[in-house]
This record gives sequence, C-alpha cells and structure tokens, in this order.
Amino acid sequence: MIINLQLMNFRNFGEKTIEFSNGLTIIVGDNGVGKTNILEAVNLLATGKSFKASVEAEMLRYGEEIARISGVVSSRQNVESKETHTTDYILHTTNCEAILTVGNNGWPKKRLLVNGVPKRLIDFAGNFKTVLFGPWDMDLVTSSPSLRRRFLDTVLSQVDREYRRSILSYEKGLRQRNRLLFRIREEGLSRSQLVFWNQLLIKNGDYILTKRQEFIEFVNSLGKVKLEYDKSVISEGRLEQYKDAEVAAATTLVGPHRDDFIFQKINDKQSLAGVAGKNANAKSLSAFGSRGEQRMGVLWLKMAELAFIEQQTHEKPTFLLDDIFSELDHEHRKIVLDSIENRQVIMTTADIHTISNVKSKNVKIIKL
Repeated sequence: MIINLQLMNFRNFGEKTIEFSNGLTIIVGDNGVGKTNILEAVNLLATGKSFKASVEAEMLRYGEEIARISGVVSSRQNVESKETHTTDYILHTTNCEAILTVGNNGWPKKRLLVNGVPKRLIDFAGNFKTVLFGPWDMDLVTSSPSLRRRFLDTVLSQVDREYRRSILSYEKGLRQRNRLLFRIREEGLSRSQLVFWNQLLIKNGDYILTKRQEFIEFVNSLGKVKLEYDKSVISEGRLEQYKDAEVAAATTLVGPHRDDFIFQKINDKQSLAGVAGKNANAKSLSAFGSRGEQRMGVLWLKMAELAFIEQQTHEKPTFLLDDIFSELDHEHRKIVLDSIENRQVIMTTADIHTISNVKSKNVKIIKL
C-alpha cells in the first residue's frame, strides 16, 4: 500500500504531493493534465520501471536536469518468534525513491533508493505490489508476443526475487551471445566461445520457463480464462539443432525471449476441463473471439493477476486503474467494482459520472 507520493520535475509536474486513501482514491481531471503520470510514478516505485516511457529521458520535466519520485509505502513483513516457533506478520513502512539526473552524455541516469540506501533493481522492485490496468491492456490478446512476455515478467518480478535476477541475467547473456554469433559469422571466431553463454542462458531460462508455467497454470485453475503457454525451451540439444541457423541469423533462435501465450476461446458448449490441454476444438480468442470476448479475457487475466500476487505474498496489491471504465460496458464494470472492496485502489477518470456506482469505504477524490 502506498501512503503518499512526492513528485519533483516528473513529467508535467514541477512539485506535487498526494496523500492516498487506504481504500479508494479517485483522480479526476481532463485529458492531458497528468492523471496517468501519477499512476506511472506509483507503479515506478513498485517495479523500478516505467510502463509508459520508451526512454527514461521522457520522465524528466522539459528543461530540467533532475527529477525525483518518492513515496512512503507499507508492506507485510514476516516476523518469526524463536520462543513459539511461529510466524506473524507486521506492517513495515518503507520510503522508496527514484532519482533521475542528466549525465555527461545528456541522458538521464536513474538511481533507486530504499530508506535512503541505493539499491539495484533486483532489490528495489517488490517493496510494495501493484496491479496496473489501463486501456492499452485491452490489446494483450491481439498484440505482439513481446507485450505478453513483458506482462509475465512484470507479474513474476514483483513476487519472486530470483525471477528478477534470472531475467536480468538472461537478458544480459542474450545480448552477449548474439554479439558473439555476429562475430562468428562475420569474423570466423570459434564456436567454443559460446559455451559459457549457452550454459548461462540454459540455467536462467529453465527458471524463467518454470515460473511462467506456474503462473499460467494458476490462471487456468481459476476457471475464468484459458491460456495456452507457447514456450520456447532452451537446452543444449535445441541449441545444437539450431546452431547453423543461429550463426546465419546472428541471433539466438530458442529460449524464453521467444515465449508466448495464447488466449483460448471457451464457449457454453466447451468446459474448461475439455480444453485443459492442447485440444483440437480449442480456438484462439485472437482469431475467433469478438472484441467483447477479448476484453473479457483480458479482464479476467487482470483479476487472476491480483489473486496470484496475493497468494504468493500474502499482501493485497494496490490496484491501479487508468480510465478503464470508459473502455468497459456495465457487466465488465461490475466485475472490476466487485474486486476493489477491502484493498487499496487508485483510479483515474475524466468523467466522475462513469464511476457513479462505485461503493467503497474511505473514498478520496483528487481533482487535477
């Protein structure tokens, strides 16, 4: 849960301080006033990354050389009793901070701090948990596989430190291996130089694949949406199989960087049990589902994300809703509204009337 947020030279804000309700906070304002920027800042303190910026320079207010995003968050912390050998939970308050400064090369450098102590991304992410739901998520069904892989990484990185370490190590190793493949093709270097990077990718790739599989199985177990994991296993055998093609392409052709998952269409005549595995009758929601069915699939995936993070961490993640009600019909809105009870929710809207049916304790309205 986030208690407050302080912004300095972030996006369109010079200085801004926001106190959040521990229930529902509604941020109201016209398009372009910075509602989504506030959610971006909150999510940045949870994940260490921006969901909007293609480059971090975009987060700096125009003409400024330093930006600061800081917030006080609280999370549950395990406390073990040596006397009773039991585990209790207490609320632990933390100050999380991200600082962007312009370096000598003109590009911002990002520093992440927890209680004033610099942290690597691997140790910063996950100090508190969020689930973000915005209009762009409606394209998860039909968008490119890279967006769905990014979704998996965002979910799993918040709950699993080892996953964060594995994905960072894998991505670094992948870049090095692809450079070597290019030099083998162009300069005739020995393939033996690939051995180290092969082992690094296999080790981390196995962990990434296992955790992605566990999440997808969890989603399917809830019975609301069916995902088929189209995994790209990386092993010595598969690397050997594709060795010539990889040199020709100067790129690694197998591994979790090529994973995908597919939303399956489930109709009234087709139970989840009937599509538990790969089934000839199962149809892709992307190809055969209506726009309404596709949106319902994404909506249930977001509900599953909330449930998964709560199961893994015993914490209720803060639910960030960016003007989502303008994209949903009455039935879909009700599903979202039913999910916001007894958790912290921060939502934005340009029209307060679209959420007139919201019923929640501790409602706070902020007008920008």
